[in-house]
Amino acid sequence: MRLWVDADACPNVIKTILFRAAERVQIQCILVANQAIAIPPSKWIERRVVSSGFDVADDYIVDNIGPTDLVVTADIPLASEVIEKGALAINPRGELYTKENIKQRLGMRDFMEQMRASGLQGDGPATFNQQDRMAFANTLDKLLAQRKI
Repeated sequence: MRLWVDADACPNVIKTILFRAAERVQIQCILVANQAIAIPPSKWIERRVVSSGFDVADDYIVDNIGPTDLVVTADIPLASEVIEKGALAINPRGELYTKENIKQRLGMRDFMEQMRASGLQGDGPATFNQQDRMAFANTLDKLLAQRKI
């Protein structure tokens, strides 16, 4: 199992949780972004810098994950592709994407895009908070334990 991070938009607090988890359970954590992301010195943590462009980081992750890997992303289409490949995907708020809920998430995403395209503006996502951080840490710990790392 490896941890993959869609790192361009991942909150720093989540990266820190992932870095600690990678060290604690000695699992490879790979941050993928189109710019250099700061990482601590560790044999368990690495970054992959991909070229700029639409979905380049997403495509890199999908092309390189295996069925036992875990991907951290808020990108719902990426999460859908990850699930199709048999891997796990969670968002930075600790929500596990599943075969059962991903279609609903894609539908809602598409609906919200249509609303924005028609000129209606929503409030956007809630501010990332302590409860989100805790939910992510708890979900990550549970998934790591289930995978018997």
